[in-house]
Amino acid sequence: MNYETLYEKITSSLITDGYIVIEDALSKYLISELLTTAKQSQNFQQAGISASNQKHIDENRRRDQIAWLDEDGSCVSEYLSFINGLREYLNRSLYLGLSYYEAHFARYKEGNFYEKHLDAFKNFKNRVVTTVLYLNEDWSEEDGGELLIYDKADNVIETVIPHANTLVVFMSEEFPHAVEPAKKDRYSIAGWFRVDKR
Repeated sequence: MNYETLYEKITSSLITDGYIVIEDALSKYLISELLTTAKQSQNFQQAGISASNQKHIDENRRRDQIAWLDEDGSCVSEYLSFINGLREYLNRSLYLGLSYYEAHFARYKEGNFYEKHLDAFKNFKNRVVTTVLYLNEDWSEEDGGELLIYDKADNVIETVIPHANTLVVFMSEEFPHAVEPAKKDRYSIAGWFRVDKR
């Protein structure tokens, strides 16, 4: 599938606004397959908060569970192929020097949340561009779990309902964000383009 138009749209928005929210971003079939894969995963672990290799659990700040993505020769590989194309396009267009991408499935069970935070760790030049792809079918505003995106003045500038096939891309160092408590299981893929070495 040719994603050049989508890559161009994302790149232009990163230049002008620093972020973009795109509904119906990818194929419905791919989203459905990714959701099935996430639900079947046996690798979910409680997420931590740390820039180091030592995991620090703080359930007062975040309560989601994560399962890191690896090539699977199927839907995950298809998604990662799309993402790698975006990485190459961003590097050609914006000279960001993005060296690799890391991502995980995120599962928020009922009541789970993530307080306001930045994806780029302080004093670490690593995560440059954040991506979030939502996988939730039949999600309504009453189900909670919204992504709140803030500006540097602490104002909410975007409230994203985590509908299936909604893609959010933003500059990691510029936009604090939070996840409101979910009222039922909520699935997404969170990922980061990085400039450091693996």
